[in-house]
Amino acid sequence: MSGCETGPDLRRHLCEWFDEPLGRSLQAIESHRLREVWPHLYGTTALQLGCIGAMDLLDCCVAPTRIILDPPGAAAVRSRAMVVGTPEALPFDTRSIDLVLLPHTLEFCADPHQVLREVERVLTPEGCAVILGFNPFSLWGAWRLLSRRSKRIPWCGHFIQLPRIKDWLKLLDFELTRGHMLYYRPPLRNEAVMDRLFFLDKIGDRWWPMAGAVYLLVARKRVAGMMPLRPVWKTQRALVDSVTRQLPRGKRPAPAGRVARQSFAGDYE
Repeated sequence: MSGCETGPDLRRHLCEWFDEPLGRSLQAIESHRLREVWPHLYGTTALQLGCIGAMDLLDCCVAPTRIILDPPGAAAVRSRAMVVGTPEALPFDTRSIDLVLLPHTLEFCADPHQVLREVERVLTPEGCAVILGFNPFSLWGAWRLLSRRSKRIPWCGHFIQLPRIKDWLKLLDFELTRGHMLYYRPPLRNEAVMDRLFFLDKIGDRWWPMAGAVYLLVARKRVAGMMPLRPVWKTQRALVDSVTRQLPRGKRPAPAGRVARQSFAGDYE
C-alpha cells in the first residue's frame, strides 16, 4: 500500500485497510455505535459520502432511500444506490437530503470545510450530519506522529481536531446533538492481542473520555424562521370600529382618547 493518493486510488486503499484486522476491529465498533444512533434520526433519504470496508454502515438507518457517493472508479456496496461524484461538489439539489453520513470523509479530502458547506447545502432544514473522524489526541494520534509509516493509510490522512470540527459546524449553523468517543485500544496489528485489550473500550469513557481513537458527532442543521407579528393595538382598534359601525348612532361609545381623558380627570378630582 502506497501513500495517500487522491480519487479512486485513495478510496480503494482506504477500503483495503478497513478489510485488514485492525480496520475490521475499528469498523465493528463504529457500526455498533451507529446502530444506536440511527433509530433516533428520521428522514426519507440518507446519503453516505464514501464507502469504506465491507460493513453496511446504514443498515439500521430508518430512511427508505439510501445512497452511497463515491468518486469514479471506486467500488461501492451494490445493495445500495450508488452515485458517482466528489464530496466537495455534491450532485444533489439544495435541501434534498435528510441524513448525511461522513465516515472518515473529512480526513481524506482536499477541502474538508468545503465538504461541510456542501453537506449544509443539500441537507433539509432540521436534517442531520453524522461524522466519524480520527482523533489526533489519542493513542492513534501519537502513533501517527511517531510512526515511520505516516505516509500510509490511514496515517497519511489529516486528523482534524475535535474543537476545529465544532467551530466549522457552528459557523454553518449546525447544532451538536450527540457525541461519542470510540475505540480506546492502541493500533496494534496482532488480532489476538487486540481482542484481549477489549476491556480498554469499556473503561475508556470513564477514565480518559477524550482519548478515543475516533469521535462520532451528530449535528442538526438549524434554519432560523421568521413569524410576522401584528401590533395588538391595530387588532383591537379594528375590532372596536367593526362593533361601533353595527350600533345605533346614539349608543356608540366615546372615542378611546376621550374615555381616557375622562377617567384620568375623575382620578384627580
